[in-house]
Amino acid sequence: MATRSRAKKNSASMEELLNYYREMLQIRRFEEKAGQLYGMGLIGGFCHLYIGQEAVVVGLEATSKEGDQRITTYRDHGHMLACGMDPKGVMAELTGREGGYSKGKGGSMHMFSKEKEFYGGHGIVGANVPLGAGLAFANKYNGNDNVCYTYFGDGAANQGQVYEAFNMAALWKLPVIFVIENNQYAMGTSQKRSTSTPAIYTRGEAFGIPGEEVDGMDVLAVKAAGEKAVAHCRKGDGPYILEVKTYRYRGHSMSDPAKYRTREEVQKMREERDPIEAVRKLILDGNYASEDDLKAIDKEIKEIINDSADFAKESPEPALEELWTDVYAEELPQDDAA
Repeated sequence: MATRSRAKKNSASMEELLNYYREMLQIRRFEEKAGQLYGMGLIGGFCHLYIGQEAVVVGLEATSKEGDQRITTYRDHGHMLACGMDPKGVMAELTGREGGYSKGKGGSMHMFSKEKEFYGGHGIVGANVPLGAGLAFANKYNGNDNVCYTYFGDGAANQGQVYEAFNMAALWKLPVIFVIENNQYAMGTSQKRSTSTPAIYTRGEAFGIPGEEVDGMDVLAVKAAGEKAVAHCRKGDGPYILEVKTYRYRGHSMSDPAKYRTREEVQKMREERDPIEAVRKLILDGNYASEDDLKAIDKEIKEIINDSADFAKESPEPALEELWTDVYAEELPQDDAA
């Protein structure tokens, strides 16, 4: 039932490769700029960057259709950009400005877009997994063939609610893809020290959920595995687990010095396994574009990201009155209130 997935290197067209390159590069440039703004004190709280993991969400978004949903944890900026959310709105929310997706009141972990079917950004480890199963339940209840991509990390894979969600999803054959973004260090503890099962994707076997391990530094491998998982869900065969083995170059958050691994290890991954460089090589080797063409793409993306940063800086902070809006509170009967 559980397998390991790899993709052929020549399985994409020129248009697809250029699109993957552009999308992954936009995520990386956005995250680099977010890191800069955090260092300048313009982004407060926590800031979890997606640098190194870009192939995961870009590959899976390539398998989605209109109506599909996605929900994830706190390392979420890449997911927002990959599903088409405006970099200006995302950056403005990170900086707590009125022009943000949550009017500057939510920040990184509380951004949503009904238009793009993006349901967060959740700061509680593993808490989004049953919510993803709930979104999938709505799809089944409404009789459509939409799928919910439910992302969580290797650390969250040890949370109890994840297995409660597995059980319900299998029992009701819900169209949900559980995507384990295994960057191997959770919040700072190596998987070898925290997880008894080396292959996390096999944990669905107890519930009859098929799964596979995927090379998360290869966007084509991710897309190929995603297509298989999506087809399984759309047919009505229930949930599917993808353990996508990836790697984050930065610490858990901007405040994490990442002393639990060596600089040499990170540098080796950057030099030998970088997902953007891998696609860049495919493009150049296939003569799909020249070095100058790719430099032009990078320049264009940098302008888009710089514009998003300028928009965020120029957007005003929320008015004080906004403290009292968008707040749900139930008014108790007078006797109960007393």
